[in-house]
Amino acid sequence: MHPARVLPLAVCLLASTLHAQSEAALKERFEGRPITLKLAMPGTEDGVDVYPGTEKPLDYPRYASRLKNFGTAIKSGQSALVTKLKVKSNLIEFQLDGGGYGTMGDETSSNVNVSSAPKTKREQNLEGELRRETDPARKRAMKEELDELRKEREREDARNRATVAEAQEHKKENIRQRRIEGGSRFNLRYRDGVPQSALTREAVMKALAEYVDFEETKVASSPSPLNSPEKEPAAPASRLPRKGMLLEEADALLGTPKSTSQRAEGKLKVVTRSYAMDGGRVTAEFVEGVLIRYTVTSD
Repeated sequence: MHPARVLPLAVCLLASTLHAQSEAALKERFEGRPITLKLAMPGTEDGVDVYPGTEKPLDYPRYASRLKNFGTAIKSGQSALVTKLKVKSNLIEFQLDGGGYGTMGDETSSNVNVSSAPKTKREQNLEGELRRETDPARKRAMKEELDELRKEREREDARNRATVAEAQEHKKENIRQRRIEGGSRFNLRYRDGVPQSALTREAVMKALAEYVDFEETKVASSPSPLNSPEKEPAAPASRLPRKGMLLEEADALLGTPKSTSQRAEGKLKVVTRSYAMDGGRVTAEFVEGVLIRYTVTSD
């Protein structure tokens, strides 16, 4: 290989090795350690962007927008656990209590889709017969029947829209709750790439000093973020479900259903699943995969 090409390649390899070593050292120093927040953290994996060394390290209008749109996952003064630290080409991710809701696999849309009720076979036949019919009395009777069929289809669509709206509201509330429980993150961003000087314990703490209290003696006396009374712990299998849960989430919470059935309500598919629990059972109904109601019965 030409000597002129060897030197840049060696520099790149050396920088990559140093970054990897620095990331490993930062992980060792921060991951699994509690810290205390000096500002509220938004309930999204977008987190809070910090630009160390700039005139305005934090864009407060953008920060406020994320709080407004996604709610608060971690309150100011509350402790949180550093669950992951990741060094990328132009940023350092400092993830807290899971890193924020909205990563791959998280449901972020509250939409529940259902198609309009189709024309019945009778309605289609009547439309064809009406075009061919010449007798005024028969045409009038056919029009009246056709109007009634159309009105029934409109009533079915209205019932479906009401049920879908209810499912969407429940789903929206479930996503809001999941955001509160999903943690957040800081993104230390560097416009020209992460410099080697930023990959030290002291540099990370300095970049976050205005927003995070790293004082371990103080944090250690605070309740663990995973058991804090201000944050709901992970639900055990005996917990009841929440309206708006996805079917997969209900299965994860309640276990394998003992029975499953489905029925049609107009164009909506309603799935009923029965789960065993201590001393009884939970019967849950899902519309388009969203839990809209459930009952608890004792054995």
